[in-house]
This record gives sequence, C-alpha cells and structure tokens, in this order.
Amino acid sequence: MRITILEVQKLKNRGERIPMVTAYDYTSAQIADRAGVPLLLVGDSLGMVVLGHTSTVPVTLDEMLHHMKAVVRGSQRALVVGDLPFLTYTTCEQAIASACRVMQEAGVQAVKLEGGTSVAPIAARLVELGIPVMGHIGFTPQAVNQLGARVQGRAAAAAARLIRDALAIEAAGAFALVLELVPAPLASAITSRLRIPTIGIGAGAGCAGQVQVWHDMFGLYTDFLPRHARRYLSLAEQMSAAITTYANEVREGAFPTAEQSSTMDAATLQEALALVDGAP
Repeated sequence: MRITILEVQKLKNRGERIPMVTAYDYTSAQIADRAGVPLLLVGDSLGMVVLGHTSTVPVTLDEMLHHMKAVVRGSQRALVVGDLPFLTYTTCEQAIASACRVMQEAGVQAVKLEGGTSVAPIAARLVELGIPVMGHIGFTPQAVNQLGARVQGRAAAAAARLIRDALAIEAAGAFALVLELVPAPLASAITSRLRIPTIGIGAGAGCAGQVQVWHDMFGLYTDFLPRHARRYLSLAEQMSAAITTYANEVREGAFPTAEQSSTMDAATLQEALALVDGAP
C-alpha cells in the first residue's frame, strides 16, 4: 500500500524528518522506493537534468506524463508527487484539466504547484475536487526569468510576503509546502507557523523535511553541484571509468568472453551451414 497524505502529516506530527527525492524513470523510482523514501517527486527539473534544457520553462505536460508513468510503475510504497509544468495551471479550469491528466493517465497521487497567494484559489479548487496538492514557494524555478536563481526573502518585506504565501497555501488545503532557496531562519519561522510539513531545498535544517535532486545526490554531473546539495556518490566519474574500461576491452578483443557467450552443438552448426551452402 502506498503512503497517503494523512501518513505524511503523521510523520510531521511525530516530529519525524521527512525525506523526499526526485525520480524521473522506472529504475530511479525502484531504487528510492526500496530504500524506504516516503515521497518521490517527478519534478520538472527533468527539463535540465534529463532533457538538457537550461531551465524548467520548456517542459511540456506530455513530457511530464511520460516520466510520471515510469516513476509510478517503478514504485510501490512511496507517494508520488508530479509537478504541473509552466503555464499549465493559469486558471482553475486549466489546472483541473492538467491535474486530471496526471492523476488519471500517469497515476500520481498528488500534484505540485509553484506560487503563493496568487495560486492559492487554484490549489483550493483542486483540493475541493479531491486532488492532493503540494505547494512550492521561495525560489520557484518556473519564474526564473523573473526572479533569477537566487535566495528569496532576505529583505523584511519579501520575507513577510513569503510568510503570507505559506499561510495562504496551507489555508487552501495543501498537504505540504516546498521552501526553496529561503534563508534558514525564515524557513524555520514559516515551519513553526504551519500545521502542514515544510520540505526544504536550500532552506536549512529547520524544515520538517528535505528534498534533493537525484542527479545532484549521486554526482551525475562532472563539474557542477548546487550549494544546497550534498553529493553522496560520484557516479559520473565511476561510470566514465567503467565505460573507458569496456571500450578498451572491446577494442582489444577481451570482451565478450565465453562467459558472456552461448554455445551450440558443432554437428548442428555444420548441418545448418550445409543447408545454406547448397550441399546435396
């Protein structure tokens, strides 16, 4: 059975920290699910780490659906949250149509929306219709062309806006709220004012949970690591070394060996060759 939003709330109520990671395909979902991660996010960050864009803005709903389906198939217990991509929830009607597709076609259990007071009415309408909603404030990647990729809420007025945004998203019925690139003291203050769990990314240890991008965690970049991320493995270097070894073995004739090959009866082979060669 999959974890529900009620169980996520219970984790917060018990004071248990909530880990969440992104997943973009069947294999990553399977690995994270078996590790016991309760929340998987199919983030539109796939636009950058999977599709090679410079931001999340070009990602389409159809592209999100493609990856959401794979993550749902690869997981059994985790609650799968799917991002609604750029400009797919500008009105209640559009948001309902977009959420309907990701819930029905992809099978995710919740959707994530970026924005505060401006999207609260849309979030509230989705919740009314039975769609679990996760909010996302602070640095919102879909607004990168307006905000820039920088910490949000350092000035008093900006911090106050984020607090009001957080309260509005909670009042709309969201079950959790991502705080991205928010000063740690502000994130702690927001967390203390909310009943629902906050999930931080670059927002300090005072949040109820944390989310990290799969490719950042495992060093699938060779030369880039965001300040808010921790590299737990350096897979890009290990994979590159392994591929070099494989390529060299192919060139040298060291791969494949008999262990990686199949055999057949010699007489049967000779019979087949005779048939092909036209023997009487």
